[in-house]
Amino acid sequence: MTERDSSITRRQLGRYLREAREAIGLTMAEAAALMEWGKSSLQRIETGQNQRIRIRDLDGLIEIYEIDEDKAAGLRGLARETGAKSWWHEFGSVIPANFSVYMGLESAARILTTYQPDLVPGLLQTQDYARALARVASPDDTGEEREQRVRLKMRRQALITRKTRPARLNVILAETVLRRTIGGPRVMATQLRHLADAATLPNVRLRVLPFSAGMPVGEQIGPFVIMEFDPGAPGRPAEPTIVYAENYTGDMYSEKVGIVQRYVEACDLVQRAALDEVSSRNLLRTAAREHQR
Repeated sequence: MTERDSSITRRQLGRYLREAREAIGLTMAEAAALMEWGKSSLQRIETGQNQRIRIRDLDGLIEIYEIDEDKAAGLRGLARETGAKSWWHEFGSVIPANFSVYMGLESAARILTTYQPDLVPGLLQTQDYARALARVASPDDTGEEREQRVRLKMRRQALITRKTRPARLNVILAETVLRRTIGGPRVMATQLRHLADAATLPNVRLRVLPFSAGMPVGEQIGPFVIMEFDPGAPGRPAEPTIVYAENYTGDMYSEKVGIVQRYVEACDLVQRAALDEVSSRNLLRTAAREHQR
């Protein structure tokens, strides 16, 4: 089991194949027809959603796209890497299929910038806070399944607490997060003190958007994460910045420059309206005391 799975590798392979297809002027539907596939099958490969791609299928695409042998050898090497398993596969069914994609991206990210209007992000949740959310979100779980969900969140947090090259985490919390009671006053007080302590880590920046700031963007925006990655290794493309936006009925991942830029601009507006880091920590500790009254 590795600390990161093959999500990035699959996305890189898919990007190479998409670029090769476009270079010879084939549409996705046309290329899929030549492979005797449905369009959705090729789309999954190009977007890195397939758990792995078979070498014989890859060779078929290589032939259609007229890819030279040197580059073909590199693509086959990437394809062989896509079968790598990650540590979170041991958590099995408690990880929804769509969230497994997020886990792979999160584990590879070097910088994560998130705005959370309603809840503490998973990377900063305490066990009791995570347990209270799991109890409501998955009421049919057994006790063991619920604890698996909690352990999964705690394991994810190694991304920012590990000693070797921890990821940088930039967090903006709406004040609603501080005032909404999850799990009871004691749980909330402990959670808010934990946030204040985490905000003192050298790789964590946390700021609170107070009620008094109004609506800095002028419209509602849901929770989102902007993920930035290390430059690609020699011979591989750098992974572009990706936005992940949460939605009740489905999540959105986008690397399109225009969409990423809109979220970056929204984040800048919210950050400018937020309290500074020291004031944010003070507010967290004050809110923790208020929950205990």
